[in-house]
Amino acid sequence: MEKPEKALNFIEHIVEEDLANNYKPDDLRFRFPPEPNGYLHLGHASSICLNFGLGESYNAPVNLRFDDTNPAKEEKAYVDAIKKDIEWLGYKWDKECYASDYFQQLYDWAIQLIKEGKAYVDSQSSEEMAKQKGTPTEPGVAGPFRDRSVEENLDLFQRMKNGEFEEGKHVLRAKIDMASPNMIMRDPILYRVLHKAHHRTNTDWCIYPMYDWTHGQSDYLEEVSHSLCTLEFLPHRELYNWFLNQLVSSNKLKPKQREFARRNLSHTVVSKRKLLRLVEEGVVSSWDDPRMPTISGLRRRGYTPESIRNFAHTIGIAKRENVVDVSLLEFHIREHLNEIAPRVMVVLNPLKLIITNYPEDKEEWLETENNPGDQDAGTREVPFSRELYIEQEDFREEANRKFFRLKLGGEVRLKSGYIIKAESCTKDAKGNITEVQCTYDPKSKSGSGTEESLRKVKGTLHWVSIKHAIRAEVRLYDRLFNNETPDGDKERDFMDFVNPDSLTTITGYLEPSLKNAKIGERFQFQRLGYFNVDTDSKPENLVFNRTVTLRDTWAKIQNRN
Repeated sequence: MEKPEKALNFIEHIVEEDLANNYKPDDLRFRFPPEPNGYLHLGHASSICLNFGLGESYNAPVNLRFDDTNPAKEEKAYVDAIKKDIEWLGYKWDKECYASDYFQQLYDWAIQLIKEGKAYVDSQSSEEMAKQKGTPTEPGVAGPFRDRSVEENLDLFQRMKNGEFEEGKHVLRAKIDMASPNMIMRDPILYRVLHKAHHRTNTDWCIYPMYDWTHGQSDYLEEVSHSLCTLEFLPHRELYNWFLNQLVSSNKLKPKQREFARRNLSHTVVSKRKLLRLVEEGVVSSWDDPRMPTISGLRRRGYTPESIRNFAHTIGIAKRENVVDVSLLEFHIREHLNEIAPRVMVVLNPLKLIITNYPEDKEEWLETENNPGDQDAGTREVPFSRELYIEQEDFREEANRKFFRLKLGGEVRLKSGYIIKAESCTKDAKGNITEVQCTYDPKSKSGSGTEESLRKVKGTLHWVSIKHAIRAEVRLYDRLFNNETPDGDKERDFMDFVNPDSLTTITGYLEPSLKNAKIGERFQFQRLGYFNVDTDSKPENLVFNRTVTLRDTWAKIQNRN
């Protein structure tokens, strides 16, 4: 039976149309062009998967190009973090490029535009330029320096490059059309003076090109066929093409810019400026804080590359922006971890349980499966003894028929162990239950094959042996914002919606098999959720992060309201 043909998104349709017309397969080249002024986030992940996915589909090279034209905000540390994230997602780039590689060529092309009367040095203040640029409904007017001579423009631009002027004194502008209905075409800025050291060129340059001047020319120099951008660059496409039309050679491929819609994620923000503010104001500990929507934050939290790629594939590529519910991302990590994560027993809210008819000096090791859904995952042994911890929530003195956990006079099975019956409980002065006394059926051991072991009881509880338990720090992460669109309220600051309960730190009690758990390893804490070992973890002080709960608890809360 033939597989159904894969449905193409609109970007793939564009590529297919180009191949059917004047493009050859060898003409195809894509690029991912991050600015190294912060860490990559989930929005970037969609773009990464789009560009590198096209590369895989068409067996075409994909460049990684850093658009490093603003030394005031860019750092090598961000470059290194971006490369690490892309590699972690499972992609390899063909060429590692930098816009700064092209500074000399861009400067030479700017000189060419000046000589052709297509660029001039403007000495107005930014406020004056804004006024003369007009409005969306009113045309702009020519500034007082628009008709400077070629000789004067060349002299001033050379002196700008030499560092003779302070920042803001002069800019170089393209001379296009001050009456254009597209305000971006009203003599856009090509260069500004910046006395900042660049992470690659140091202080070689005192002028830096603007993104619009750099973007298309970098694509052209790298022979990129399809330059894919988010929708905010749609009005810039006219300028992208104008610049290229002044410079391109007729025998070389002209890059094609096309735009796709951002996919915003609920209960979070993805603006680098806002993410940086969360870091600087101490709402989160760092760019890779597990509550951050950065790729490094998700990695630290325990997300897998597969889950993020599957998420990006599911939301797809579209022409209109929308908000994707974060629960879809959580669905994909649950689905993947359910397949690969070993099951272990951990108690996070302990209640002491004593099996009164189990010998005080006895202990035994019980066999339990590592992953019931994976026959190749094998088994391990866990210690069993008279005194155990169970979860506080798993015991009630009295309960209705729908409560299938432990209650006085009721029976449950301890996972991979015995059937127990609650006989009594002890309370403190405030009436809180501090201990449960039980009896067990010695013949009911799981897997023993006895008649008693085959007896059915409705509840099964996880547990740990108190004297064998390992204490660990457990960080329970939740959504960083308690509002679906925290930056969507024009009247309020997005910081007003920070969830005060986005992180709770508790002590967990672990079965001893986790003693040697390594940083990054992922587990299902049975009946509690998926967790991984944090980078702060040390052999003498294990630290676990909750990646995601077993079920979408937020959906339950919302349905209740």
